[in-house]
Amino acid sequence: MRAFPRRRPDRVPLRWKIAALAAATACLVVAAVGAIVHLWTVRDIRGRAEAQALNSLYAAMDVHRRTGTLTNGAALDPDGLPSSLRHLTDTARHTAYDGHVDGNLGPSVWAAVRTDGPDGRVLAVQVNMGPELHDLQRLDVTMAVASLAALAAATPVAFYGAGLLARRLRRVCETAGRISAGDLDARTGPTKGRDEVADIAATVDLMADSLSRLLRTERRFTADVAHELRTPVGGLLAAVDLLPPGETEDLLRARVRDLRGLVEDLLEISRLDAGAERPVRAHVPLGAVVSEAVARTGLDARVTVTGPGAAAGTAETAGTVETVETDPRRLERIVGNLVINAHRHGAAPIEVTVEGRTVVVRDHGPGFPRDLLVDGPRRFHTGAVERGSGHGLGLTIALGQARLLGGELRLENAPDGGAVATLLLPS
Repeated sequence: MRAFPRRRPDRVPLRWKIAALAAATACLVVAAVGAIVHLWTVRDIRGRAEAQALNSLYAAMDVHRRTGTLTNGAALDPDGLPSSLRHLTDTARHTAYDGHVDGNLGPSVWAAVRTDGPDGRVLAVQVNMGPELHDLQRLDVTMAVASLAALAAATPVAFYGAGLLARRLRRVCETAGRISAGDLDARTGPTKGRDEVADIAATVDLMADSLSRLLRTERRFTADVAHELRTPVGGLLAAVDLLPPGETEDLLRARVRDLRGLVEDLLEISRLDAGAERPVRAHVPLGAVVSEAVARTGLDARVTVTGPGAAAGTAETAGTVETVETDPRRLERIVGNLVINAHRHGAAPIEVTVEGRTVVVRDHGPGFPRDLLVDGPRRFHTGAVERGSGHGLGLTIALGQARLLGGELRLENAPDGGAVATLLLPS
């Protein structure tokens, strides 16, 4: 039977997904910003180093022309000069990047120019970028630490915000579950925020209002029809009693009896739908009640009661097994309907097993149709043709009475064939 989907134990909560998404987004933003800042800073350091090298070379070249001395760290054909600057053919100033690290000297920028002398020597100035790059490394570490600190502070905030959203969605989910379970008065009510969650909650409430109106109209119609039919059916039954004995009288009496049973079933369903029924609980021996219910149907069914003091595979009517607190009249109604349904739509042998607080009714026929197992019992719908004829009210009443007792009625098919109805009574 269809039930509202339960939470899977292996599912990941929405708040964790939102928090993880926020954290991943923050990490991507931090990585992108860090990479841009790092590249821009490297480019700025190199640009300033080239400018410093060219300025120093210009001043050293001017002093060398006037005095022939070397200043500002300039040198003629120094060792370590990049090969691109070692053989200059013009008098323009040139720069080159040297990524070689030697001792305390880190990557550097060279600026060089060819002198005007006959020997054509190269005057060069070297500017070390090591200190600036060291500061860049410290900046990278500082940004990483600050980013981690910000991420550590932002993740709980994102988790809390996601929890607020998840709680609002959970309210809507719980309301939908209550409506699916039959509580037509369940509503989510107004939710905080003007967003999609509020729209979903309002839509679920509107759907519940519409569904409630439709079902109440249907239930009212069913109850009215049943009440209106009750009087003429009683008159028909009294009129049949006046007919002379014979085949016609027997046929009419059987048909009127069936009609009266249908009217009584409709009235019972309308009372269950309206919530007007209240169980009258008492401590009763479950095995004895089930055996009595089967006997009252007048149908052939094998009752097996297992438990303390009961031999397996025997019909047990004494109160030596599980004692339950329930409404015996409604319990008999459930068991009787299940046994009648098994005889009407299934095939012999019919087996009724009582174990603990569980009652199992099984036949060996074609089994329950697939749509009944998926959607549950429906009124005036008997499923597959091979299941026989009927009004489809027996299982509906059994299901309603089981819910009224606080129990659960499960419908399934046995692996080796046959329909299995399992009634689980509450502890």
